[in-house]
Amino acid sequence: MVSVKKHAMLVIEDLNVKGMSSSASGSRENPGRNVKAKAGLNKAILDQGWSEFRRQLEYKMEWSGGTLITVPARNTSLSCFGCGHVSKENRIDQARFKCTACGHSENADLNAARNILAAGLAVIACGEISVGNLREAGTHRRSA
Repeated sequence: MVSVKKHAMLVIEDLNVKGMSSSASGSRENPGRNVKAKAGLNKAILDQGWSEFRRQLEYKMEWSGGTLITVPARNTSLSCFGCGHVSKENRIDQARFKCTACGHSENADLNAARNILAAGLAVIACGEISVGNLREAGTHRRSA
């Protein structure tokens, strides 16, 4: 568990938990796919209590004098931390990331965490970031 006393700043994704846990059942005319699997995933998402975790982080960071920064989740797991290239093909699977443009390869969660931190630092430096590509926030060293 993260200790707010040891960190002056935390950066997290602004996850849309409601959207992530929406039904996959579809309609009678257009039935959903993998409805049982999606129902299980929805239960797992809701069981994690992410909204409550975020609320507690906000409270504890404010209490300790720290800062909690939330950044848009869009493209954080699809963007290459090395060059900023965004592609679904960059994400080989749940655990592996390999950029199709520059070849940068690492654990997918670590790559996403670096993008999230860079976006949070851009918030501090610039005041806000774009909801689109993280490159627009000036979070990457090389230009496109």
